[in-house]
This record gives sequence, C-alpha cells and structure tokens, in this order.
Amino acid sequence: MCQVGEDYGEPAPGEPPPAPRPSREQKCVKCKEAQPVVVIRAGDAFCRDCFKAFYVHKFRAMLGKNRLIFPGEKVLLAWSGGPSSSSMVWQVLEGLSQDSAKRLRFVAGVIFVDEGAACGQSLEERSKTLAEVKPILQATGFPWHVVALEEVFSLPPSVLWCSAQEPVGSEGAYKAAVDSFLQQQHVLGAGGGPGPTQGEEQPPQPPLDPQNLARPPTPAQTEALSQLFCSVRTLTAKEELLQTLRTHLILHMARAHGYSKVMTGDSCTRLAIKLMTNLALGRGAFLAWDTGFSDERHGDVVVVRPMRDHTLKEVAFYNRLFSVPSVFTPAVDTKAPEKASIHRLMEAFILRLQTQFPSTVSTVYRTSEKLVKGPRDGPAAGDSGPRCLLCMCALDVDAADSATAFGAQTSSHLSQMQSPIPLTETRTPPGPCCSPGVGWAQRCGQGACRREDPQTCIEEQLCYSCRVNMKDLPSLDPLPPYILAEAQLRTHRAWGLQEIRDCLIEDSDDEAGQS
Repeated sequence: MCQVGEDYGEPAPGEPPPAPRPSREQKCVKCKEAQPVVVIRAGDAFCRDCFKAFYVHKFRAMLGKNRLIFPGEKVLLAWSGGPSSSSMVWQVLEGLSQDSAKRLRFVAGVIFVDEGAACGQSLEERSKTLAEVKPILQATGFPWHVVALEEVFSLPPSVLWCSAQEPVGSEGAYKAAVDSFLQQQHVLGAGGGPGPTQGEEQPPQPPLDPQNLARPPTPAQTEALSQLFCSVRTLTAKEELLQTLRTHLILHMARAHGYSKVMTGDSCTRLAIKLMTNLALGRGAFLAWDTGFSDERHGDVVVVRPMRDHTLKEVAFYNRLFSVPSVFTPAVDTKAPEKASIHRLMEAFILRLQTQFPSTVSTVYRTSEKLVKGPRDGPAAGDSGPRCLLCMCALDVDAADSATAFGAQTSSHLSQMQSPIPLTETRTPPGPCCSPGVGWAQRCGQGACRREDPQTCIEEQLCYSCRVNMKDLPSLDPLPPYILAEAQLRTHRAWGLQEIRDCLIEDSDDEAGQS
C-alpha cells in the first residue's frame, strides 16, 4: 500500500484536511430543499429528516434482504451500553412501535453483561454502572436481563454443544409465515381488541424485575474471574478470552429463555477492524462467520449483525441528533497504548488510514461481504465433525501438512515429548483408567493418567488461533469448570472410540453403494 508522504507529487500535509461543512447555499442531497445538518461523506449532506430515513432504511434493508428472523420469533438484543448497540436497540424499539410504517414482527428482549470484574472495577464502580444501565433497560419496555460475567463459573458443559440447527426456510416459507402471522393478528384484533404488539404480548400484571430474580455473583466467583484474567500474560489473549466467555454466557441465556436469535451491534467500522484483526490472529478460515451477517456455528441459536452497514460516524451522528441514550463501560483495553495488543494496533491502523483515505473501511467491508461459508474438506466438513472447544468453529487442523503453521507447532511440541510406550500385542491403545467424573487434579497418577497432560488434551481440541492464545495462560486451573469438564468428556469419548474401533464392522464400498 502506498504510504503518505512518498515522492509521487506534493508532500502530504502534517494534518488531515478539515471535514467539509455544509454552507448556507447548500441543500440536502435527498430532498433538495431543507438545510443540511450532517455531512456523512464528501458531497453527501443530509437534513435531519432525510438522514433519519436513510439510517432507518439501512437497518430495515439489512433485515429484509436476509429474511432470517421470522414473525413471532424471539430475538435477544446484546446491549453493551456502547453507541452501536444502543442505536440497534433504539432501531428495534422504533420498529416495533405502533407509529412505524413497516413494523417489525419479532419479539425482542435485551441482555447486558456486567464485565466489571474482568476489567478490575470495584464493587462501587460496578454498582454505579448498573444504576445507569437499569433505567435505560426499563425505558425500553422489553424483557431485560442483567448478568455478571462471573456466571460463567456456573455454566453447564452443554453450552459448548452444537445443537441441531433447523433447516433454513425458503422464500416461500418466509412469506407463508408472514401471512400466517398477519392472519393471526387479524383474528385476535377482531376478537374485541387490538392485536398484540411488542409491548402488549407480556402479561398484564407488572413484570418482575429480572435483576431481583438473578442470583448475584458470589465473592468466590468474583475472585476466580479476577484470578483468571490476572494470570493471562498478554492483552490480546485477555480480549479474546473475554469475548469467548461473553459469547458463551449470552448463548446460555438465550437458550434458557427460549431465544433463537441474538442481535449484536457490530458496525461496519468495527467489522472492518475485526476482519483485519482476525487475519492477524490466524482466524482466516472463520472470517465469514466472524464478520458476516449471520453466524450459525452454535446451531439452535443464530447470531445476526443488522448494524453492519452503518459506520461509526453515522452511528455517532444519529445518536447525537436523536438523543439515543448510552452508557460508558470501561473495557480491558481502556487507556491502553496503541501497541498494547493486536486489537488496539489494528484499530489504530484502520482508523488512521480512514482519516487519510476515506474509502478504507468500505473497501475492507466490501471484501468481507464476498467471503463464502464453505466447509473444509475432511472429517471436519460435516456438522458432526470436531469443533474448537472455545470458539466452536470447525477445527482447522492439518496434521499431515507439515508446511502449515499448525504442522510446525505440532512438530515442535512432539519433539519435546517423551517417546511413547509401545502398544501391547493386541494393539489396543492405553486409555485413561479414571472415570470421566474425576477432575484433572484428582487423577490416579497411574498408567495413561500419568502420561496424559491436561494442557495437551485441551490444546488438541482447539483451533490454531485459540491454541496460540492459550499459550499466554500458564495454568489451566483458573479456567471455568464447564470448559475443563467438556474437554475431559471429549478426551474420554475419543479414547473409548479408539478402543472399540477394531471391533466395529465397516461396510465395503460395494455394500455401501447397494444400500
């Protein structure tokens, strides 16, 4: 890429030129009549009403052209308090109101994850943040859930299971679902009152406060979470671990309350930064899932990103013009220097390029739109193939290809291991002698249990990117129990399958073709 200041002409100025301001003679590019109040790009000046219509249309068009959310479906809005997620909640709130021209037809709920313990906040600071969050959640009128990140220490191992995914309906199925929903609304409306809307689908009695129903985290859980993040060596690994635990917690809450979709507020600028960051982290095989509109890796719960067409500049203008409330919550990288992590470095790189070359974000974003979700060749291609223990993507493992980074890593790891004990005459591999319910620390220390390294067992169940991040975690003890339990269950399952493999009768090619 060309650098600013190269001798191709005039030297680049020390500071970027100021953004163009609408003059009194300039009119809105949409209606050609009103005075513009915001300039999105050079030459694109909008008045207040036209900018709102432009902004709302982007959100509705993203949902309309994909048609993944069916009428009456329960959707959980992941709200972090930031500008993008706040704008997303506001768009859903307006789309479900009676005054909306084309009303949204799904049932919404909001979830807020308190990450104060991972960021080193005190109890007073966390209570102050929750005091600002609660009025905003109550004002939406949606069912809302406030959960602390410490709840990951009480999650079941089933949160890491990929449940069966329902087949995606065709365009005709979507239209049939819309017609059925409208007919049901008409029947209910003719029964003596207006049809149920988003605000009327709840029972008439006053709703219970979800915060009073939720069990607050115990001091032991808070201490365990603080110990976990303090043990991670690099900020890059901390951010990846925080994102993983947050996703698992939201996924568990969605399943527990019957939500089949989860909306996140990832904007166009944030997804462009995420795409470049994931490339640097070795997640190139999963870019279509990490940055696309929909993410179906979890099976029964699909993550959608309806704000992916909005830039951070547009979000900031909309929130300012229409007084969208938001709450500032410190993150693990707050006040961190530019080179503290790969995430911060890539963010500064993209935003600096965007300042000098205004088409940087859109170019990266359009590239992400061309990525296709294609399964890998091999055992991981199907839905039943092995998946990463943390990110739940298909394992990008090429053990036979020594030229890959994973092959080099595996060769380096195998060279440091002791020579294996020869197999018995029956060629039965030695399996673990302890029951699956026994933890890593309570192993008997005999036979295969003595040779079975917990760190190695977990690393074998991770993708390349998660495996690199786990190197910054010196010990597995601080990890949440559900991760260790699922890793141990998969290990025992693999041992059992390997032991009975010689006893299984496989069909020949001719018999398989006849059947």
